[in-house]
Amino acid sequence: MASKVDERAGAEIVHGKEACDRFAEELIKELGFPSGVVPTGELEECGRVRATGFVWWKCKAAYEHFNVATNTKASYAAETTAYVEKGRMKKMTGVKTKQLMVWITIVEMCMDGNKITFKTPMGVGKSFPLTSFMNEAEKKKYLQEKGAAN
Repeated sequence: MASKVDERAGAEIVHGKEACDRFAEELIKELGFPSGVVPTGELEECGRVRATGFVWWKCKAAYEHFNVATNTKASYAAETTAYVEKGRMKKMTGVKTKQLMVWITIVEMCMDGNKITFKTPMGVGKSFPLTSFMNEAEKKKYLQEKGAAN
């Protein structure tokens, strides 16, 4: 198994909240995800190895986020990692969601049409509408494009 040092070889790394916020925003947009799918907390470091798709986010501390649209609470470790490709994050670490008072580890999320699905290590998943993770500007643009397509 590769060590963290190996996984991060050749990485583009940014430091500081502003640079990390830009990095995270650009990455999420490039992958095609809505902006609210990975709340970023107080970011200190972000990195990406384009050759392998490995990414990471480091925050000052672990944090929780409640999504009103899905009625779910997510927990993010101080460091979150994933392997990314267009419309998908896999082999995720540091992300959990609370379901029926139990914290469940999330290892993958992928987009399928107008939904986003979050999967557990056992392959069980739960889907939500993409709009549940969009800011108001994204929702407006998405609904306009969807209306134009019909």
